[in-house]
Amino acid sequence: MNNIVLFEPEIPQNTGNIMRTALATNSKVHLIEPLGFKLDDVSLKRSGANHVKYVDYFVYSSWEDFISKNKGEFYFYTRYGLKNYTEVDLSDKSKDYYFVFGKESTGIDKDILRSNLDRCLRLPMNEHMRSLNLSNTVAIIVYDALRQQGFPGLSMFEPEIQKGKDFLLKK
Repeated sequence: MNNIVLFEPEIPQNTGNIMRTALATNSKVHLIEPLGFKLDDVSLKRSGANHVKYVDYFVYSSWEDFISKNKGEFYFYTRYGLKNYTEVDLSDKSKDYYFVFGKESTGIDKDILRSNLDRCLRLPMNEHMRSLNLSNTVAIIVYDALRQQGFPGLSMFEPEIQKGKDFLLKK
């Protein structure tokens, strides 16, 4: 199972977009307080596209609370990572993977990163940019994990209950 962990997220639009990605990919979301917004329809409605109520998410009072309740393989995505995110094998569908992302302003607490240095990963980018938008980074990581796992439980085609896989062939 793929788990998206947001350490003290600050921007509701990012969290709403991430929840939308989680719903589309059968991933769980873990939110570690304090949050920079209220977890309500008003804050998340537009970016979550009215789907937030269907997302499997949990809220924790602290990092310690989160760690005490979750076991699996943890990976930390940070601009300070010394390994490329592609160096990790996420193909075992029987494992619980936790992808930890930091708050938009300052990232993941440095003490947490220092104690997990071998699991700190970075997305490569040019020297003019320090990081990508949080929700974009989450989408890249989750879809790469799913690619390695063979996209379990996901449809490769537009569902027939919507427009269907042959939509472009119809006149």
